[in-house]
Amino acid sequence: MKRERSAGAIVFRLENKEVRYLLLHYPFSSKVKKEYWDLPKGHIEEGESEEDTARREVAEETGLKDVEIFSDFRQEIHYRFQAGKQNISKTVVFYLAKTSQKEVTISSEHIGFQWLGYKDAIEKLTYDNARHIVHKAHEFLKERDSRA
Repeated sequence: MKRERSAGAIVFRLENKEVRYLLLHYPFSSKVKKEYWDLPKGHIEEGESEEDTARREVAEETGLKDVEIFSDFRQEIHYRFQAGKQNISKTVVFYLAKTSQKEVTISSEHIGFQWLGYKDAIEKLTYDNARHIVHKAHEFLKERDSRA
């Protein structure tokens, strides 16, 4: 089985003191047979750190360059999928990333985006592993805020 590693980010911003999460709308493709809502992520390039990949992927997929990576929030998800006749085991590392930018310029890989509050983001995300990661990020931010 082929193994792949990627990195991405749970991107958020504050709007009227409310946390808003950025979700991307992915189209139907040869790998995925339906449209879905997920988080920005992509393959780790040779010589690149996980955090550098997360920052680069966010910039490439959303146009957001002003992001602060929270290196003390690092979560992994694992899943398997089939591409053609090949089974692939994938690990994706996610960091939490804060931005003050509201304007998003999506890449050609996507067909839309939304900034959503926690409950709406959880409902909109297609996959359980993404919902789980956003939940962990939200709990992390609540705990961090209570210590401030």
